[in-house]
Amino acid sequence: SDKTNMELEAEDSGVLIKIVHGNGATVPVTEVIGYLGEAGEVVADTAAEAPSASADDLKAAGLEVPAAPAADQVAQAPKAALAADEYDIIVVGGGPAGYYAAIRGAQLGGKVAIVEKSEFGGTCLNKGCIPTKTYLKNAEILDGLKIAAGRGINLASTNYTIDMDKTVDFKNTVVKTLTGGVQGLLKANKVAIFNGLGQVNPDKTVTIGSETIKGRHIILATGSKVSRINIPGIDSKLVMTSDDILDLREMPKSLAVMGGGVVGIELGLVWASYGVEVTVIEMADRIIPAMDKEVSQELQKILSKKGMTIKTSVGVSEIIEANNQLTLKLNDGSEVVAEKALLSIGRVPQMKGLENLNLEMDRNRIKVNDYQETSIPGIYAPGDVNGTKMLAHAAYRMGEVAAENAMHGNVRKANLQFTPAAVYTHPEVAMVGITEEEARAKYGNILVGKNSFTGNGRAIASNEAHGFVKVIADAKYHEILGVHIIGPSAAEMINEAATIMESELTVDELLLSIHGHPTFSEVMYEAFADVLGEAIHNPPKRK
Repeated sequence: SDKTNMELEAEDSGVLIKIVHGNGATVPVTEVIGYLGEAGEVVADTAAEAPSASADDLKAAGLEVPAAPAADQVAQAPKAALAADEYDIIVVGGGPAGYYAAIRGAQLGGKVAIVEKSEFGGTCLNKGCIPTKTYLKNAEILDGLKIAAGRGINLASTNYTIDMDKTVDFKNTVVKTLTGGVQGLLKANKVAIFNGLGQVNPDKTVTIGSETIKGRHIILATGSKVSRINIPGIDSKLVMTSDDILDLREMPKSLAVMGGGVVGIELGLVWASYGVEVTVIEMADRIIPAMDKEVSQELQKILSKKGMTIKTSVGVSEIIEANNQLTLKLNDGSEVVAEKALLSIGRVPQMKGLENLNLEMDRNRIKVNDYQETSIPGIYAPGDVNGTKMLAHAAYRMGEVAAENAMHGNVRKANLQFTPAAVYTHPEVAMVGITEEEARAKYGNILVGKNSFTGNGRAIASNEAHGFVKVIADAKYHEILGVHIIGPSAAEMINEAATIMESELTVDELLLSIHGHPTFSEVMYEAFADVLGEAIHNPPKRK
């Protein structure tokens, strides 16, 4: 299972008093990497090292000859003192990548400044995941009202109305609480805060209005903005972005959603739960095409039963506004008529303020290496702006890594291979790793295990007995390649799967654990067991 770490037991006990080679360095197998001794003992810099194997010795033993350490791995001379307007790190952007980078840099002893043009927290907190989850909770509550009578809860009336003013105000309260929390954390860590658009210059200065500050390192965390398409009629005021719809205080009778990705599906479900006639238009052959195909198809089936109309393999060619409504002409010759439309075809990096930098780009994204460093040494670009994984929690890790590398030289890589992703519909969908289609293309012979929530005790008791967990593993070592969930608490359970994969546990090792009962996560355990044909609550696999 590709495990290459092993513990080496020291022959003597003691206190670690000197480290010769730090984390990430390549060292010959016979070379001293550290010293043990008595507390307070000092090892002189000129202490004799144990004899190292020569290059010829290593080659004769079939071992790799290590390259000379890179310049950024060699011990640096003490740094000169910082001027009053100078910082170890200037972070441009206060979203997930930015505020994580700023706080991590401060934790490491750096003098840090952060520049933010609007509210802290970025897209996720202000215009994305947090507001959307607030609204999706409303949809979940409404689902609960529909099943209350069947559970013996007799309501005086099942009639209800939606107060959009209160809905938006509550969402704004949630957002304000969290943005204030982020700013409080920055102040507590003594990060200097600059409000305004930061114009970044090649000499590592940043201009905010009439003020200019200088950084030894710059972290560009400017995030992303809503992507747009150039079709006739797209500029109609009745066509909204995800930014606009979250502040909508009047409920439309009908809504056309252009784009069946995560944002379109989540917001479409919110409005469908309010009784709005929702039609989703997606160019791919299924919604959220990055998901495992079987999961995507199951979600589409469930959402259709909830009243959403979903059109796939078709795009919008023109939008016509007339009589205060829209007619969306589709490229298959059909039409969709709606009071309003939501444009949700993804996001693109936000480059405003970075125009003076001649950065190497990958299409419209800032190109970075594994250390999150751009083509300009000392300038890093974590988060959405590099387009690697446009998820807030991936941005957290990239920002943290960028700050550590800015403070200590390039010592840490951002490993995003096992980043989980979730869709907060009802039921939820979540995934980590690769899909079954990708696994078959890459590995050929694979093992697939599944278990359904329909037989899970807690799911049945909660009226949430729909969906399944699917585990993909390689046939030889039972290494886990992907986990896919559609069902209750999927977004929570996927974190366990991500930890399992990051720790390189095999299916066999995972099955040594015990999962509590009754819990939703028993379904994931049984899906792992089904990989080997050992699931207790599944029919026997055919030989």
